[in-house]
Amino acid sequence: MDEIWGQACIKLERSVGPNNFNHWIKPLRLTGVEDGIARFNSPTRFISDWVSRHFADDIIGELSRSGQQVERLRFDVASRSQDSSDSGQKTRSRPAKAAAPVADAVHDRPELGAPLDPRYTFGNFVVGKPNELAHAAARRVSEGGPVGFNPLFLYGGVGLGKTHLMHAIAHAYQQRDPSARVLYLSAEQFMYRFVQALRESTIMDFKGMFRNVNMLMVDDVQFIAGKESTQEEFFHTFNALVDQGKQIVISADRTPAEIKGLEERIKSRLSCGLIVDLHPTTYELRLGILQSKTEAFRQQQADLRIGNGVLEFLASRITTNVRVLEGALQRLFAHASLLQREITLEVAQECLTDILRTNDRKISIDDIQRKVAEHYNIRLADMIGPKRARNVARPRQIAMYLSKQLTNRSLPEIGRRFGGRDHTTIMHGVRKIEELSDADTGLSEDIALLRRQLEA
Repeated sequence: MDEIWGQACIKLERSVGPNNFNHWIKPLRLTGVEDGIARFNSPTRFISDWVSRHFADDIIGELSRSGQQVERLRFDVASRSQDSSDSGQKTRSRPAKAAAPVADAVHDRPELGAPLDPRYTFGNFVVGKPNELAHAAARRVSEGGPVGFNPLFLYGGVGLGKTHLMHAIAHAYQQRDPSARVLYLSAEQFMYRFVQALRESTIMDFKGMFRNVNMLMVDDVQFIAGKESTQEEFFHTFNALVDQGKQIVISADRTPAEIKGLEERIKSRLSCGLIVDLHPTTYELRLGILQSKTEAFRQQQADLRIGNGVLEFLASRITTNVRVLEGALQRLFAHASLLQREITLEVAQECLTDILRTNDRKISIDDIQRKVAEHYNIRLADMIGPKRARNVARPRQIAMYLSKQLTNRSLPEIGRRFGGRDHTTIMHGVRKIEELSDADTGLSEDIALLRRQLEA
C-alpha cells in the first residue's frame, strides 16, 4: 500500500499543486483497498472532510490508473476522546505532544499555517512605482525590532504582489532569527482552524498557539467578513498580539473600510497601523518582471532564444494580473524548451491565443464615464457637458485619464466622446490627474478603486 500510495502522491502533487498536497493529502496514509473502497488513516476529521469534498475525484483517479479498483474513499480518524467506564462520563484524552509548552507547539505543528513558497523572496520581487511603498514597508517589518506601525495592512487587486511580499517578509524574518515563530496562513484557514478547535473542544490550544507567535500573517482577511464567531476570535487574537508587541501583517483586496460585513471594531483595529496600496502595474513594471523572469530561466537553460519585441508585446497586452503574465511567459518557456524553437512574436501570438483573447476584453469609454459618474455622484450628462465646476471637472478629468490608460483610443477619439473636446484638453486632463495623484493619496486610492472595478 505504501508503494502504491507513494506513486499516486507523486502525481497528485503535480495535479493539485504543492501547497494543497502538503496541507491536505500528504498527512493521509493509505491502509488498504477492498470492495472498491480505499481506506486511509487521517490525523483529523477536518482534514478527511476537506479531502472528501475537494480532492476525492483526484485521488480515486490516480489510484484507478495504478490498477486499483476504487470507487470511493473512507477515512479512519484517530479518536481524541475516550469513555470513562468508572463514571460513565466522557473525559478528554490529550496526546502527549499537547502537554508540551504552547510556544514549542507552533514548531511541532507545521500544518497549523500554510507553507511558504521558496520562490517568493525580496530578491526576486521587482520594485516599481506602483509597489515601492509596499516593498519598503515590508522590508522594514522583516527587519524586526520596533517598527512604528502595527499592523501592516497590504491591499490591492489580484496578482499585484501581496502574497509575494508576505512570504518574503516571513523568509527574511526567519533568516534573521531562525528561532522566531512566524505563522502565515489565509483568513480562510484561520476560520477552518477555529471551527476545528470548536468541534474538537481544543479551543484553548487554538488560542495558545495563535497568541504565542512573534509574527502573525493573515492573507485575504476579507474572507472572514460576515462570519461573526470567527471575527470575534480574530479580534481577541489581534488584541492579544498587539498588547504583547508582536507584529501583525494583513492583506486584503480592498481597504478595511471597504470590506462589507466586517465589524467596525475590527475595521478600526486594522486601520490603526500602516495601510499600503499595491497599485495596478505599469507597463515599465510589467516589462521589468518579464525581464527578471527571463534572466532567471536563462540560468537554467542557456540556449533560450527569445526574439525582439516579445517581452514588450506581452507587457502591453497582458495588463491586469501579474500571475497571468508570469504564467504566459512560463508557457512560452515550456514551448521553446520542448520544441527547441525560438520564441518569436508569431510563436507568442499563436501559443497564447486564449490568454490574449481573455485580456482583449474591451473596457469602453462609456463604461468608464458611467462608473466615474456613479462613484462621484454626478450626472452622466455632466461628463460630456460644458460645466466647469470643480465637483464636475475633476471627475471628468479622472474619466479622461482612465480612458487613456484602459482603452486603446487615441486622444482625438477620447475628446469626441467627451462632448467634442479638443485632444489638447484631454492631454491636459490626463497630465493634471497624473500630477495630483502623486501628491493626493485620496485621489490615488479613488483611481485605484475605479480601475479595479472596471477591470473586474
